[in-house]
Amino acid sequence: MGDLFGTAVVLDSEFHMTTYARKPVMFVRGKGMRLFDDDGREYLDFVAGIGAVNLGHAHPAVTEAICEQAAKLTHVSNLYHVEHRAELACDLAELLATSAAAAQSWRAGRPAPGPDSSQWRLFFCNSGAEAIEGAIKLARKWGHETRGVDCHRIVTAERSFHGRTLAALAATGQPSKQETFEPLPSGFSHVPLNDLRALEAAVDDRTCAVLLEPVQGEGGIYPCEPEYLEAVRRLCDERGMLLILDEVQTGFYRTGTPFAFEEYGVVPDVVCMAKSLANGLPAGALAARGEAAHVFKPGDHGSTFGGGPLVCAAARATIAALAAEELGRNAAEAGTYLRERLHAFAADTGRVAEVRGVGLMNALEFTEPVAGEVALGGLARGLVLNNIGAHILRILPPLVCGHGEIDTLVEALYELSAP
Repeated sequence: MGDLFGTAVVLDSEFHMTTYARKPVMFVRGKGMRLFDDDGREYLDFVAGIGAVNLGHAHPAVTEAICEQAAKLTHVSNLYHVEHRAELACDLAELLATSAAAAQSWRAGRPAPGPDSSQWRLFFCNSGAEAIEGAIKLARKWGHETRGVDCHRIVTAERSFHGRTLAALAATGQPSKQETFEPLPSGFSHVPLNDLRALEAAVDDRTCAVLLEPVQGEGGIYPCEPEYLEAVRRLCDERGMLLILDEVQTGFYRTGTPFAFEEYGVVPDVVCMAKSLANGLPAGALAARGEAAHVFKPGDHGSTFGGGPLVCAAARATIAALAAEELGRNAAEAGTYLRERLHAFAADTGRVAEVRGVGLMNALEFTEPVAGEVALGGLARGLVLNNIGAHILRILPPLVCGHGEIDTLVEALYELSAP
């Protein structure tokens, strides 16, 4: 145990609220897929800051952007125009429009009109939970204005995760995370994922929106079925509801395309994003198109730190580097290879219930409650892993992950999961 780590453990236990059961390590440096602890030991990172470091650690373009902007100006508030914020909004609008045009082309089976970035508007915040909060407020105001004050309900999915603030937690479909904090804000109902009949039964004249993750992340890596999400889009159009997609974890090439909705051929009305937007800095965004893009008026919503010049500079550098290095293509190819190796591991061991995933967002579900032991054992072997509950190992590496790192992981899994 190094002095830095030992001191942190003591001070953490004395002064920090115990909201996390921390693993016994302190990381002090990173590069690409690798992390280094205070003793200089090297680890392969298959968590990526819970999907927040898609470019890998200490990417030089992001580091340069942060240092250059920090030397000039870090914060003045949203009362004024600042460098990089409007440009970042334009970058994201163009990225969303590109995904939307590709989705429409895929669904129609023929070329669609070119990307139209002018239909998208952005609001910047600091986290995924804040992006969800903003989307809930936007949907409710839109419902009030279009169909009256009773139109405020939002339907979400069981097993979903949308954040830990009260409204985001109420939207979350995990009772175990909610019970301690009841009563939660009302107006939310939860239905099984990929069950269209259950969703149709939950919708009424008071429903203003449906909120879904294209791939449930914290719930255990459960993707929406393509036919289901397409049907949800139709239902929202028919019933006059907004389709909100939580792309906080799936966004920015994690599943291969800039946003996961592109692969489904479905264009949402509202998109929530965060995590890898600024490659590890606290940045989130809410995007909306069409009528929903113009719902908020001055005074309706705000954020002291959201969209500051420092995080916006980092985000612009992140988005540019992800595209320039074609990490979406790598996420798709490496993800396919990873699932092939995991399926082979499952067949060899007989200890795996299911392999799930898209791109580099994957889960290995064991037949026995060993995921926590595997994650802890992996740390001792220089692998940073994350378990969701007792059965599910979530594999969420930076998008620079290659075959060599995947081989190292799977070979270790044979030892770590042995009876």
